[in-house]
Amino acid sequence: MHVHDLREHGLGKYRQIDDAPYGGMGGMVLRPEPLAACLDAITADGDTPDEVIFLTPDGETLDQPMANRLSLLKRIVLIAGHYKGIDQRIRDAYVTREVSVGDYVLSGGELPALTLIDALVRILPGALGDSQSALSDSFQDGLLDAPAYTRPASWRGLDVPDVLRSGDHGAILEWREAQRLQKTRQRRPDLLGADPEAGSESAAPTGEESSQTA
Repeated sequence: MHVHDLREHGLGKYRQIDDAPYGGMGGMVLRPEPLAACLDAITADGDTPDEVIFLTPDGETLDQPMANRLSLLKRIVLIAGHYKGIDQRIRDAYVTREVSVGDYVLSGGELPALTLIDALVRILPGALGDSQSALSDSFQDGLLDAPAYTRPASWRGLDVPDVLRSGDHGAILEWREAQRLQKTRQRRPDLLGADPEAGSESAAPTGEESSQTA
């Protein structure tokens, strides 16, 4: 993993990287020349990235299926925008995918880039102490995760469900699936598709839904 400083490719004595937008709208826009120079330097070794991703509010919404697919790629370049964004010509000439992390606005693309990186890295072999942990996370099969409990068995009058202490693995699995389905129905019914009564076998992952996010 390497972080590239756009200022190293800035223009003039002050290494300018942004300018006022045409058309008079507020804010500043990252200029195409420094971005292009930076991206060209990244690929100068001939190792073409599998994806050049721009983190933007109007991109495809990041979800687990997208993270799973991106984690299989060898090389990804992330562009973290700032100010009012980047010149559209960079998006047209270099960017292969645009990704949003949600329906809200942040000051820059740095945090969305870190969010995407974390979502990808934790899937990679060896990233987690327990490889099964990532496989049982929310969204991996279209459902939210089940509640988790640890010691002590009783705390402030709240007890761990008996089934989790029973040692009956079949009953535990059945309980967890029921809890996952119930939580998904209550909080994210959209993940269940057209049939909210369906079980996990018919839960529909969200895929790469295109949405106008901010």
